Amino acid sequence: MTNAIPFVQIRNLKMHFPVTEGVVIQRTTAHVKAVDGVSFEIPKGETLGLVGESGCGKTTIGRCILQLETATEGEILFEGIDLTQLSQKELVPTRAKIQVIFQDPYSSLNPRMKIGNMLDEPIRVHGIITDKVKRKERVRELLSICGLDPRFSDSYPHEMSGGQRQRVGIARALALNPEFIICDEAVSALDVSIQAQVINLLEDLREQFNLTYLFIAHDLSVVRHISNRVAVMYLGKLVELAEGNELFDNPSHPYTRALLDAVPIPDPQAEAERAHSVIQGEIPSPMNPPSGCVFHPRCPLAVDSCRNEIPEFRQTKTGHWVACNQI
Repeated sequence: MTNAIPFVQIRNLKMHFPVTEGVVIQRTTAHVKAVDGVSFEIPKGETLGLVGESGCGKTTIGRCILQLETATEGEILFEGIDLTQLSQKELVPTRAKIQVIFQDPYSSLNPRMKIGNMLDEPIRVHGIITDKVKRKERVRELLSICGLDPRFSDSYPHEMSGGQRQRVGIARALALNPEFIICDEAVSALDVSIQAQVINLLEDLREQFNLTYLFIAHDLSVVRHISNRVAVMYLGKLVELAEGNELFDNPSHPYTRALLDAVPIPDPQAEAERAHSVIQGEIPSPMNPPSGCVFHPRCPLAVDSCRNEIPEFRQTKTGHWVACNQI
């Protein structure tokens, strides 16, 4: 999809969760199609923003890349190696290179461990630094890099604010010197003022350590600020992917336009005067998605052919990909 050498490649990724019934003898009655044929790539050093409403499959893609979920179908290539074909033992070196920053800074940290022990443990387990004194110095360095006082190494999570806890989560992700970090709604649980600080920190770390991000979020203003490119998901499928400014200034897919129209304008008068594009109806169930284009029941551009023809995810202009037969 891009001219740059792909660092991370996702090819026709599908994640279908079985729905079972019965206690003693269980049988599968349906499948939840959380991710249904998604393909994209991320060049090294880039931040790809992945947006869409709740339940569209964003987090499931992240969990599949991390191998926390076993994909139903498709390939997940990291530096040319298909992670879906590796055993748990073979995944260990790769796990150090791919880290995650979780959404909830309150539940993602062990309340019974001191911050210093949380940062020390992965360094010790992966054998990055064997000397105990040097590991302690590295822990203090990580806290300092993430804007925290090194004395927090002797604190417990409940003694810190939400923003400070998320900085600990970022420090923990950096502990193994990763190359690729998945930010799963990393700022959505924080106050707006703290969000800006954390976003700026992530950008600084990307430049300092040449990191690559998959930034999963639903706040479009945050995504525009941090992302080089943005991918939009709806009901388990990608509907649009483009450079950040291109997508926000010239959205092609009707779903993307509706998402951007829903973003409020700070000026009350301008907000009151502008036209709104409201999506009609409710999002269908991922257990029984619509035939053809999954967006056609709610799409203002839909015609009869949209009910049967699955739109090809095609390039309409350089670097701009859209899944819509009416464009």
